[in-house]
Amino acid sequence: MGKFFAITIVIIALASAVPIVRHTWAPPQNISVHGSAIDDQMSETMVEAGFSFLAAQFVLAVLVWKFSSRPRDAKVTKFPGGAKGLVIAALILVGSEILALGILGQKAWASVYFTPPAANAIPVQVQAGQFAFYFRYPGPDGKFGPLHPEKIDEANQNFYGLDVDHDPESKDDIVTAELAIPVNRDVHLLMHSKDDELSGLKARMSVSELTSVIGHELNNPLAALVNYMDNRGGRAEWEQGANLP
Repeated sequence: MGKFFAITIVIIALASAVPIVRHTWAPPQNISVHGSAIDDQMSETMVEAGFSFLAAQFVLAVLVWKFSSRPRDAKVTKFPGGAKGLVIAALILVGSEILALGILGQKAWASVYFTPPAANAIPVQVQAGQFAFYFRYPGPDGKFGPLHPEKIDEANQNFYGLDVDHDPESKDDIVTAELAIPVNRDVHLLMHSKDDELSGLKARMSVSELTSVIGHELNNPLAALVNYMDNRGGRAEWEQGANLP
């Protein structure tokens, strides 16, 4: 039964890689100059993650095949390097994976965030609110009117707090809930948030996502190890710092 399970793991791992290798699901057509770089980054990420996934599944299959014939009541008395070595190895592997993805994504990130807009780019202000986005275009004068947060009144559709009675540059500004951009023309999005709580949301979400990834990568192998030790009756020796095989 154990050897059959090992073979099943290998078959499922290879089958899951077939659609990725054959590009069964192609990405949508790019509508921005950064689309190609992001697609390349996604492909590189899939290659790196795919090799890691296949390697982990093959190692699991080999271990299942090798130890499937052990008696169920057999005790595990040693583990190479002990628990400390296992934790250090997990940190190195996960850290290397995250570092590799960061290096591969540096070019795409730089092209999006560090490339200045073209001189003739159309400026568009984007204001984020709760469950809504509003966009503001400059009028024929090409200038945005000043913002007055105290004049924001969503009931009267003054989402930006414009004072059209006293600010001439605000009279021709166009505010809409839909983003419309011309073809083959650069657009410079000026993004800000109406709510103070949303200003740091992106940074907090990035840290939260990174923490979740690291926790997931560490928790799964360690939980599997603890479960294996429980089943083999060797957890007591492991917790006491014994050298377990």
